[in-house]
Amino acid sequence: MNTEVPQSVVAGKRSRSVAMVRFLFGLVFGVLVPLALLAAGAWGAMTLIRTAPQAERNSGGRGEAQARLVETRALEKADVQVLVEVMGLVQPARRAAVQPRVSGEIEFVSENLEEGGLFRAGETLLELDPTDYELVIRQLQAQVAQAQSALEIEMGQQDIARAEFELLGGEIAEDDHSLVLREPQLARARADLDAAKAALENAQLDLKRTVLSAPFNSMVIGEDAERGVIASASSQLVDLVGTDAFHVELSVPVDDLRWIEMPTRDGAGGSTVRVFDEQAWGAGLYREGVIVRFTPNVDPQSRMATLTVRIEDPLGLQPGNEGSPPLLLNSYVRAEVDGRTVPGAFAIERHHIHDGDTVWIMDKNDRLDVRRLALEWKGRGMVLVTKGLRDDDRLVTTKLSAPVQGMRLRTVPPDGMQEGAANSAAAGGGE
Repeated sequence: MNTEVPQSVVAGKRSRSVAMVRFLFGLVFGVLVPLALLAAGAWGAMTLIRTAPQAERNSGGRGEAQARLVETRALEKADVQVLVEVMGLVQPARRAAVQPRVSGEIEFVSENLEEGGLFRAGETLLELDPTDYELVIRQLQAQVAQAQSALEIEMGQQDIARAEFELLGGEIAEDDHSLVLREPQLARARADLDAAKAALENAQLDLKRTVLSAPFNSMVIGEDAERGVIASASSQLVDLVGTDAFHVELSVPVDDLRWIEMPTRDGAGGSTVRVFDEQAWGAGLYREGVIVRFTPNVDPQSRMATLTVRIEDPLGLQPGNEGSPPLLLNSYVRAEVDGRTVPGAFAIERHHIHDGDTVWIMDKNDRLDVRRLALEWKGRGMVLVTKGLRDDDRLVTTKLSAPVQGMRLRTVPPDGMQEGAANSAAAGGGE
């Protein structure tokens, strides 16, 4: 006899089996697998720790490992000459505006009379038509001859009057004596001759003035003269500058004047100056001169004093100076003035000065000494210090980003290390 199992019982068993399977899968993948992964990670980390290379302990100890790597320069005391660097403007030492003192038609113009043309002292620039002045001279020469003749006639008349007076043997009053001897007539004749001669000399001078010449060795920087043009006595025809010397007007800070040798009353003894014009000449070329004049006032705008430097043969025209770079008028140039010598000074580059007056010194214990100094002189590229330093001081030349008083330092090893490596090892950066 077969007993049939109800369908509801079969369905219940099947659902319990599915639930069991789902539970087992959840247990395996939700708990066991993560635990296995964690165990594997922990085992791998321990393996890496056990097998990692061991760093050797530095023999200098922990403090040495933290010391900053720097480069240093030994400071040496010496007698140092101050070099004052300033700017200046090139100006002509001599300048002349040429204009005639008589009027006339321009008859001759030199072929060299143009901007940039060169003339020696006394060389003719241009000439006015001399005809009118030559005619005046001929007329005045005739007047001089007439006056000379009149004087000679009057002198003869005076001799006759004196002889007649002596023959008469008469006595006349003292007041009438000069009239009898014709002395007033003789004086007038002599005055007429002198006036005629003076007029002739003036006409001859006017004739000379029809020729305009260079007053000194010069160069033309402007001209307005053409043949056939009528020039008056007020016409400026030529503008000249002297070529024997140019001046450079230097603007110098008042604080730097005490370092510069001033010239004597005759312009001698001033400091030597080197003038540079890198834009026109390139680097390295310069012209040399001396300070010849000191202007005793301060510019109200710039608060600068003015010194005048004389540069001989600025255009390189004299023998032996042909290769010298020519100075350009109105150019703005740089100048180096040789100043006085500071005895027993330490010379330090400006980029090694921090916060305006501080240097970094590596002391005998290899620690940083942030030392504030009184600067004796400050230049553009260098400063001079006379107090607060010793010959055995070591100046730190490596830039440090965060310098701290007393921090430990170490220098580049003796076997050699490039400056770039030192700067990289230090925590580089600006001051």
